[in-house]
Amino acid sequence: MRRHHHPITTSFLCTLLLTPSLSQTPSTSNHLQHQQQQQQQQPEFLHPVGHIQESECSVEQLEHANDSQLSAILRDLVNTTFFRTFVVDLDHGCPLINFGSSEQHGEASDKDAVGADEEDVGEEEEEEFECDGGKDELDEDAVPLCTIDAADGADDYFFGSPSFSSSSNALHNIQSQSEWSSLDQKQAFGWTHPSDPIVMAEEDDGASMLPNDFWLDMCSHIKEGEGAKAVNLALNPERNTYYNGTHIWNAIYEENCLEIDNNDDNSEMCFEEKVLYRLLSGLHTSTTVSIAKNYFPPSKKKGRVDWQPNPQYFMERFSGHPEYISNLHFSYVVLLRALRRASSYLDSYDIRTGSADEDKDTQILFRRLLDSHVLSSCSSVFSAFDETLMFENAVEGSYSLQENFKGVFHNVSSILDCVQCQQCKLHGKMAMLGYGTALKILFMAQDDLILSRNEVVAFINTLAKMSESMREVRELSHLYFEQSDKFARELPLVDPRKEHNWKISDEIDQYEMMDAAIESISAMARMDMISERREVELVASALKKDTSLLILAKHYASDLDKFYLHTQHIKGEPMIEKDDKKERPDAVVVGSGLAGLTTTLKILDRGGKVVLLEKEHRIGGNSAKASSGINACCPLNATYGDSLDSFQKDTIKSAGDAANLPLIQTLVGNSAKAVSFLKERAGVDLSLLAQLGGHSYKRTHRPNNGMAGAEIIYAMQKAVKSYEKSGQIEILLDTQATKLIQENGTVVGIEYKSNLDGDVGGSLYTPRVILATGGFASDRSVGSYLSKHRPELTQFPATAGDFSTGDGITMATELGAGTTDLEKIQIHPTGWVDPTNPNNPSKVLAAELMRGVGGLLINSKGSRFCNELGTRAYVTDMMLRHDDAYRITGQWSTNSSVPTFSLILASSAADDGRKHVDLYSHKKLLTRLNGVDELANWMKIDVETVKATIFDYIKDAERGNDQWGKTSFRGVPSSDLENEFFYAGIVTPVLHYCMGGVTIDTEGHVLNENLEIIPGLLAAGEVTGGVHGANRLGGNSLLECTVFGSLVGENVPIVPREPQVNRLTGSKEAPTQKKDRLISSLELSKHNNSDDCWVAIHGTVYDLTSFAEEHPPGAESIFELAGRDGTEAFQAVHNQAMMKDFQDEIIGVYEK
Repeated sequence: MRRHHHPITTSFLCTLLLTPSLSQTPSTSNHLQHQQQQQQQQPEFLHPVGHIQESECSVEQLEHANDSQLSAILRDLVNTTFFRTFVVDLDHGCPLINFGSSEQHGEASDKDAVGADEEDVGEEEEEEFECDGGKDELDEDAVPLCTIDAADGADDYFFGSPSFSSSSNALHNIQSQSEWSSLDQKQAFGWTHPSDPIVMAEEDDGASMLPNDFWLDMCSHIKEGEGAKAVNLALNPERNTYYNGTHIWNAIYEENCLEIDNNDDNSEMCFEEKVLYRLLSGLHTSTTVSIAKNYFPPSKKKGRVDWQPNPQYFMERFSGHPEYISNLHFSYVVLLRALRRASSYLDSYDIRTGSADEDKDTQILFRRLLDSHVLSSCSSVFSAFDETLMFENAVEGSYSLQENFKGVFHNVSSILDCVQCQQCKLHGKMAMLGYGTALKILFMAQDDLILSRNEVVAFINTLAKMSESMREVRELSHLYFEQSDKFARELPLVDPRKEHNWKISDEIDQYEMMDAAIESISAMARMDMISERREVELVASALKKDTSLLILAKHYASDLDKFYLHTQHIKGEPMIEKDDKKERPDAVVVGSGLAGLTTTLKILDRGGKVVLLEKEHRIGGNSAKASSGINACCPLNATYGDSLDSFQKDTIKSAGDAANLPLIQTLVGNSAKAVSFLKERAGVDLSLLAQLGGHSYKRTHRPNNGMAGAEIIYAMQKAVKSYEKSGQIEILLDTQATKLIQENGTVVGIEYKSNLDGDVGGSLYTPRVILATGGFASDRSVGSYLSKHRPELTQFPATAGDFSTGDGITMATELGAGTTDLEKIQIHPTGWVDPTNPNNPSKVLAAELMRGVGGLLINSKGSRFCNELGTRAYVTDMMLRHDDAYRITGQWSTNSSVPTFSLILASSAADDGRKHVDLYSHKKLLTRLNGVDELANWMKIDVETVKATIFDYIKDAERGNDQWGKTSFRGVPSSDLENEFFYAGIVTPVLHYCMGGVTIDTEGHVLNENLEIIPGLLAAGEVTGGVHGANRLGGNSLLECTVFGSLVGENVPIVPREPQVNRLTGSKEAPTQKKDRLISSLELSKHNNSDDCWVAIHGTVYDLTSFAEEHPPGAESIFELAGRDGTEAFQAVHNQAMMKDFQDEIIGVYEK
């Protein structure tokens, strides 16, 4: 039979999701040479992108799947007790004699090494295998980085950036080992010289003799001997330990050889060998990336509080070698394929740690990872690797190829026992066990599959490691190009449109570039991006045909922001600020609701300077009133079967025919990041989840002990105000923007006036104006947007503050801004009718949550009439159909009276929404009623009618559906109606939100009527149109503000300044001593007005006189508690932890 090399299978290459293909994978020696040359290369990092040939999958799809779903799920999962506890033997001895000992480090040994360069060896190499634990970077009393922290209970650790912590310097070959100190060591590595080289067959039409349990021992060489112990991975994150693992990586790569007998010593790797090589290279890449991300340890003597990245180290290792990143992607794809293949097996896997509650939560989270919605929505990445193409050309009747493959894996696994750094050995063994588990899953029949607990733990943690490394590649690339002073100066003098170099002597090209450069410099000066002196310097450089400046103009003249950024790095031309005028802000933000605060904080955190205008006397706008919460998929609600696809479909369904897919995709796709920002940056508690009307799953995040809007606004304004002392933020309250200033088509500033003194006003100049002014639902005047576009709605009450008058839309349209969907006004179905003032045009919103927890809507006849969990538009329509004219025409008549309805909550529903129920009860908007008789009497409806309605609902709940299509039933009343208690209030449809506004793109740029960007003008929040289509889904308002506020704030160009110190990233208790003065009820009652406002909260008396005007919901709610115990009212809205910020306002201890 003719022998030949195993061919590369084309169909397999198409499934690798990566470029270059396996045929382009460098040999082991090339891999070593590439890494040795890194420090000599110029930064030229090329991230693999694009679709894969003959495949549905692409790198972009993989990263999208990782960013949108998988990364967040895996982070949460590896933080659970079950998955962070890993059993490992760190004491098992190295099977090679003197491997890594000083005898192997000498000059002679190195010179004899295979492939070693004589110039690279010497005395400095003698300590290459030692682990000094980073002693030069740590404090004297710090624990060496190589050691293991085996303590338990790292519940406060959040899984961040996994890394296999060994150094990834250039690999040097070492002399092959041929001596064994024991029989066990010989057996561990004895396979190195196989006696039966594989003979490749031309055809294979026979059956395999592979035993069913052949792959069961795949992980057997990752030893668990007497030294095995349980290690908490959360307490031992993978970081740089300053251990030089050159010899380890070298041995691993050299071991990857299947000894195929093809009569060609110079042939390339066989197919199976390349697969294993790419997996090992992917692990190596992940290791190096994680070292770079967590390179410099905390050190008091070096002024480092946290671990710091080293982007230069990252670029030195990967510059010009995207194939290494491709191998990382490939490894992730293989692991994802294994996850999908084992999903049925893992779905029923027994998760047990001793804590029943936590085990249940972990099981739910684990099943979320395995959920069909996740697998189907990312189907291309879960099927991008085809394991059936492995070993397909093995010799008939033999499985030597499989034995060789498994033998190599066993040898590589055994090499890890030669690692001398405990941290490195821990994570190396964990990752190899994860790989081995994945290969078992892929190669074994699922009916024969048996996985140990440790194998499952390692598999999931390795999957999470690759997931995090993919994100860190982008982070480190961004950091490198953001921080490197050399980037602009070292731009290659190459015209990408031509094959030959662009020559500066080309006179025509020179003058074109000079013209482009001077035009860009002039534009920057007009926008005050540069000082007058800097303008003179740059123009002089352009006229002198400065090569660097002209090349920048050639490639960046069309992008002024980038041209501005890169011109700062031109050698000999430092930035010089103007001396003759006040430094102008990077942006002026108009409006201080959540959209304005998010934009502002994002700019401030980047080192920018902002002026924040607010026409009211307090910060917060309508955002402070929001009560239902903020939607997101899927940072915490991964346990409820939700998915980005489901969230998007619900949003599109609510938006109707007016759905703008790019804006909706931007909203939904950034939702998890938005909630994480509020939680991690602002410190907002968003630990609870609810399912609102129109949602298929629980995805609305809200505080455990407080109202969403109030908690978010309080935290955000605190974070923003922390920059006041540094001068980065100037907040102008009672100040109304009146006109945008435009020069040559670009917005360059804004005019304003004081609402306290109309004669006081002025102008602010800035390169960017951001409108966050809200909607127009409260302006019913003649000529208002409401009267122009929806005159029939002017009689409806509204939940928006009286400041919602469309100012931002007016200013923008005066400059030619386009508008979208101004006629689309959302009517919220439930605004509370205050029984003491039923005709007040301003209503308090009855939060969506009231229906979400099980609230029932009942009409004046005592009957239900809709699915309470339907969209706002649907429920409102069903309410308005009680009017005869509307039911016939579908149009609301100005002659009709707005109807009212009863909103009823049973005891279990009230308990579920306790925070809201307490708040509305405190405001006298809800009434507690004992028994069905009291309820019927309150409703003024016959008790038998009420009973029949409730009993019908109970039957519907038992059946699982009702006549209106409701399928989710929470807070169902007890069948014992006589002893059940209820909460009831009157609700009516109210104007709640304006879907229409100025037209924007997905980055928040305001567009004119021709859909062209208006330079210098951006917008976020309710002032914009198009995000919600015809109807906004409940919980998407705060999300819109956070998402688009973040996008705008993250992309506003910032003038470089000295870094600010003492940035506040969370609340700190003031170091004041608690006052122990006793305050009696009588003394407290004397301080009962707006000029002297004392309030008792949780047993402590505070002087809130000064704070009242800063209270986001308004001063009135503070003043009405003056002189008395406000604990009950406070609890209904806020979290007790909030009072930690009021230590200076403490008067004493309340003595009841």
